[in-house]
Amino acid sequence: MEMYEATEAFSSLSQETRLKIFRLLIEYGSDGLVPGKIASRLKIPNNTLSFHLSHMSNAKLVTSKRNGRSIVYYANTDLIEELIEYMVANCCVRSKERTCK
Repeated sequence: MEMYEATEAFSSLSQETRLKIFRLLIEYGSDGLVPGKIASRLKIPNNTLSFHLSHMSNAKLVTSKRNGRSIVYYANTDLIEELIEYMVANCCVRSKERTCK
């Protein structure tokens, strides 16, 4: 992962509504959610949700797939795993013990 990708992901998740959306999508895993259910569960107006989903999609935090007439959104868990790996890649390099918790 490049630093630019990490900062884009952190920047997107640093907004409360987007973090709520992401956490909700994590709960639904590979089933994903349609925008209407996201809006209903989080009590977000559709136009506001659309803005946030677009922002998160640009940061690659969410993916979408057309299912008939609906679009289903999913959390990009692969990106989050890469982000975690990026954050701990140099864990304890300068420590004498070289163990991370």
